[in-house]
Amino acid sequence: MKLKNSLILVILFAFSCTVNAQWKKNKANKDTKIWRYDIECEGIAKQGSKLIKVWSYSKNPKHAISSGMKNAVHGIIFKGYAGGGQGCTSLKPLSDDVSKEDEYQEFFDNFFADGGEYLKYVSSATDGSVAPGDRLKISKREYKIGIIVNVQYNQLRKRLEKEGIIRGLTSGF
Repeated sequence: MKLKNSLILVILFAFSCTVNAQWKKNKANKDTKIWRYDIECEGIAKQGSKLIKVWSYSKNPKHAISSGMKNAVHGIIFKGYAGGGQGCTSLKPLSDDVSKEDEYQEFFDNFFADGGEYLKYVSSATDGSVAPGDRLKISKREYKIGIIVNVQYNQLRKRLEKEGIIRGLTSGF
């Protein structure tokens, strides 16, 4: 009888851990889905890519860090960034039409899914740690976390051209 009760407790505990982990993942995705972030040039990157810092907002700093790469790719596609120091020039977004996200919603839902294709076009430019000055508590319940990433700009452009989301550079005016 004790063995049966112990087994039930172990199963319930394992189930609750799984549900809790899934809930946290869904919370991070919810924070990302509203696309609340800032993007800025961090410096000169190798040819065909962009070195950027993306500032993600979240109630949990871990969620902000995990959503940073999605935000970086989304920012290159739909926001662009202003020029600045360190040899940076302004960058227009790949898509100048914000309605493209709704028009190609199925593609973007799959593209930005957990473990999705967006990961082919972004990598961390640091060892994964966040500098102390890049972890800001902006209110009682919200953090602003900055991470530096490298986005494969040319490859991302080619992928979006292939899908017909943006026009190619050789398509004329």
